[in-house]
Amino acid sequence: MSLLPISFEFFPPKTPEGADKLRGVRQALYAKKPEFCSVTFGAGGSTQEGTFTAVSDILAEGVAAASHFSCIGATKARVREQLATLQQMGVTRLVALRGDLPSGYGMGGEFSYASDLVAFIRAETGDHFHIEVAAYPEIHPQARSAEADLHAYATKVKAGANSAITQYFYNSDAYFRFVDDAHKLGADVPVVPGIMPIINASQLLRFSDACGAEIPRWIRLRLQSFGDDSASIKAFGLEVVADLCDQLRNAGVPGLHFYTMNQSAPTLAILDRLGR
Repeated sequence: MSLLPISFEFFPPKTPEGADKLRGVRQALYAKKPEFCSVTFGAGGSTQEGTFTAVSDILAEGVAAASHFSCIGATKARVREQLATLQQMGVTRLVALRGDLPSGYGMGGEFSYASDLVAFIRAETGDHFHIEVAAYPEIHPQARSAEADLHAYATKVKAGANSAITQYFYNSDAYFRFVDDAHKLGADVPVVPGIMPIINASQLLRFSDACGAEIPRWIRLRLQSFGDDSASIKAFGLEVVADLCDQLRNAGVPGLHFYTMNQSAPTLAILDRLGR
């Protein structure tokens, strides 16, 4: 049986020490033979330089790298320039996003939606880039409705996306329902589940409330029952997430994309549990 494709996401380190640590993390994860590694973009493109530096480092280490690419507040001229830079670097994969508005920031820019960015990248660069877009099985927190969110996703796909990566989730039914509903709208590109290891309960609960990811009640209550017992939280988290990955793998998903939080141990533990 061929190995399920996997990929890893990192965020740009803010300090030289962070960059050194991330190098070690990447080397440990490369042992699992990822299809590619992606690097996130800050609000309003605030970490663009850090993103491109990390992408360049990954490419130099002999691994395919995808740059996150957000369009909030961007002009077409600026995006054109950034695309040229990425092409020169040898990047062939992008994760195209609208991006988050920095606080106190007006909309601005020449792109309102991620679908506008996808269409622009296609028009400017043809098929040079494999374009990934975001998918929200549990609905984008700013969506007007579940139906509007699904149509927005289908619009991104029809604008030229090759595949999608989901927001993390812990309920596989939400993923399967989303994929079925998207197919009915003609959006039939591969949808890769985003996987978030459970490491820190309070951080996960806070993060999930902000991004609209649902923590099932039984998981939330179990996590709360462990209090500050981090060993029990990690052991329980490993069991829950490895079981989720197993369900998804058995259902034939096109891959798994791990949100590493710039750590190697939690993701390696899940992959080891899966025999990957």
